[in-house]
Parts: sequence; structure tokens; C-alpha cells
Amino acid sequence: MRHLTEIRWHGRGGQGAKTAALLLADVAFQAGKQVQGFPEYGPERMGAPITAYDRISDREIRVHSNIYEPDFVAVVDDTLLHTVDVTAGLKEDGAILINTVKPAEEILPLLKGYAGKVYLLDAGKVCMATLGKYFPNTPMLAAMVKISDVMEIDVFLREMETSLRHKFARKPEVLDGNLKALRLALEEVKECR
Repeated sequence: MRHLTEIRWHGRGGQGAKTAALLLADVAFQAGKQVQGFPEYGPERMGAPITAYDRISDREIRVHSNIYEPDFVAVVDDTLLHTVDVTAGLKEDGAILINTVKPAEEILPLLKGYAGKVYLLDAGKVCMATLGKYFPNTPMLAAMVKISDVMEIDVFLREMETSLRHKFARKPEVLDGNLKALRLALEEVKECR
């Protein structure tokens, strides 16, 4: 793992990008990491573009600001590729993860010349197969952990199960679906460049 890993999340209000960022911070903290997880607020409303951030490290984190040069970027809604510069500041030795049903040939030209690694995941397919509803943040969270290597996958899955078991104590079907979504996303995320 890098000394400090910085992740920027792009999504639309109501898609769970903020929740994914905060959940990643919580799970990493439970795994013994130093963390920061926070959204950037403005006049957001349901469907409006939002941004959230994670910093994860094995050492104390002393910086307290937005993330301008992330190591990794997660794009929860591929329509944002047309309106938001999701690759702004993204390090070339990092990667971008995009939730999309589109082939790489359609996505790559929208990345403004970004030459680093690009990963695609059809999070909709994953959550419909495991949850029966469109909640893309759960599959995107698992895929981001895999590509960023911020923690070991077995530790991530264990901590997520603990967190979800507490959150969905009265809804075991939701717990099982989310755990299946995490595992399926780990298999389904693909590097396209």
C-alpha cells in the first residue's frame, strides 16, 4: 500500500457515492487504518452531481483539505463523464473506476486523454442480480478496494460483514444481498486499459 491513498468519488445525489466514501473510511478505520472520509457539499439535490473523498493511510494523516490530485477516482454514474472533469488531477500511476454498461471504446474518449489505468464495472447488473434493486454504491465500493489495494480483500469483506450485520440487523435479506454484491463486484470489475 502507498503511504497515503487518496480517492475521489463522483456520483449524483441519491446514488450512494457519499455513503460509499464514508463506509470505506469506517471499514478502513475498523481494520486499523488512519482515515478521512467526507463529502463536498454545495446546493446538491437528488440527481445533482456530488463529490466525496477518502484518505487512507497506515500513518497519521496531517492534511485536511479536499483532494485535488487523487490516486484513484470512482465514477458512480457514467453520464457525469460528459459534464464533470472526473480525471482532473488524477495521477497517471493511479486508476479510474467507472460504473457503466458501455464498452471501453465509448468510455475511453470521454476521459480527456487520461493515460492511466481504467476499470469498468456494470454495477447495475451486479446489484440487480444480488439485491434486486439499483444501489450501485455497494459494488463500486468493493471494486474500488480491489483496484486501490487499500486493504486486503478478506479484511475488507470481514469488516463489511460486521458493519452491514449491525446496519441491517432486522433485514437479513438485505445483508445477504449486499454481501453477495460485494463478492460479485470483485469478480466483475475489469481493467480495460
